[in-house]
Amino acid sequence: MRSAGFRRIRRTDRTAAAAIVTVLALTLAACGTSSSSSDDDGDSGGGSSDPSAPLDPKAKVTLSIDCMPPAAKAAELKEWNEDVKEFNKTYPNVKINGKSTPGQCLEPPRFTAMLKAKSQPDVYYTYFTDLQQVLDNDGAEDISAYVNDKSVPALKDIDPNVLDVLKQDGKLYGLPTSNYTMGLLINRKLFDEAGLDPNSPPTTWEEVRTASKKIAGIGGGVSGFGEYSAGNNGGWHFTASIYGLGGEVVDSSGKKAAFNTDLGKQVLENLRTMRWEDDSMGKTQLLKWGDLQKQIATDKLGMFLAAPDDITYMVQQLGAKYENFGMGPIPGAEATLFGGNNYMIKKGSSPDKIKAAIAWQNFKFLTPGKGQFQWDRSKADKLPVGLPQPNFWLGDSKAKDDALRSEHATMPVENFKPFMDNPVKGKAEPPKAQEIYKILDVAMSGVLTNKDADVDKLLSTAEKQVNQVLATQ
Repeated sequence: MRSAGFRRIRRTDRTAAAAIVTVLALTLAACGTSSSSSDDDGDSGGGSSDPSAPLDPKAKVTLSIDCMPPAAKAAELKEWNEDVKEFNKTYPNVKINGKSTPGQCLEPPRFTAMLKAKSQPDVYYTYFTDLQQVLDNDGAEDISAYVNDKSVPALKDIDPNVLDVLKQDGKLYGLPTSNYTMGLLINRKLFDEAGLDPNSPPTTWEEVRTASKKIAGIGGGVSGFGEYSAGNNGGWHFTASIYGLGGEVVDSSGKKAAFNTDLGKQVLENLRTMRWEDDSMGKTQLLKWGDLQKQIATDKLGMFLAAPDDITYMVQQLGAKYENFGMGPIPGAEATLFGGNNYMIKKGSSPDKIKAAIAWQNFKFLTPGKGQFQWDRSKADKLPVGLPQPNFWLGDSKAKDDALRSEHATMPVENFKPFMDNPVKGKAEPPKAQEIYKILDVAMSGVLTNKDADVDKLLSTAEKQVNQVLATQ
């Protein structure tokens, strides 16, 4: 599944959720539609009591699973149904009751209400950032003993940084379906016009500055580099930028701000230099998600920090062409902000239900060449193939998936080669991310709207405010 929801969750202010949780909890049962007429459990057991043993194909299990593609996504729904049929060839006694919901799979108020009402399906969709909320509501099974190289044969090739996001105190609570890492998205057409090599995007902020000046020199209202500074998106990108330089936003204790450092100053000074000394970022600022996408899709922007699924959004919603874009690693490449989605299993599920859920997730989401990674089928169904997302494979699985993705690509995958060939370690968002991002928006907007902004004061003020936020955990 593509990650349009990732951007939505970052743009959504969760503070409004509590006001409507009670109403939603009462009405949640009416949400969604099922691919089956019944959600009766129907489990008869019969499998091994050993959690490390895979599901016995003779075990009778019924699973309710959300985030089934809605009818409006006809190709994706077709593939879901095909995968259920194929899965049932191995596990004929597992009945999958898929549920779809209008809009995005996870909406924060509805998700919170679902957890509090304990009305989540057996297998339910979450974002990487939701683990603590799920555990606070005692909502997920610890699946550590069930996940091994028999139940998930490609387990050794899943990026451990991705799995770590789904762990607490050494216990595993979910399995990934997709992930994103941020990099530098470029407009290849403008790179060509500016005399730059689109196959070698900038890898340092010094190179970004040089390229940005050349692209802005094209004229006609073209900006070289763009950045957010509103809607919590500025703080989100400050986090990505300081990660790229090797810095932190919050210290290892999770209780103190860690960005008022030389690296934090470097992030803001880079932007101030490009904005005011070089005049390569354009005069319109206070931008939020959607603004930079419109600019680069219409050949008015050369570069910005983004995830690969931004390209799909621009092609499908803004009429852009895949071949006009390329990607490289985030400048600095010490680390990069990442996120994603996954499935968790409802607390209190039987051993056979847990095993069935893992077997389905393994088939649908975690096997190169099958399920979501059956790229020849995706191409035949006219779905996009070739973007570097999901991007959680390592080793042999990565080699196999990369080859299949390239073989069946519907876009020029070589445009993303600098990004794919230079993977950067992913780091999760900080605790209290949205509140921190809102505070850091002020620092980002400060240097982008005020030529004489005091960087030291902006960071010092933000540090005090973030420490207050972290003290309330």
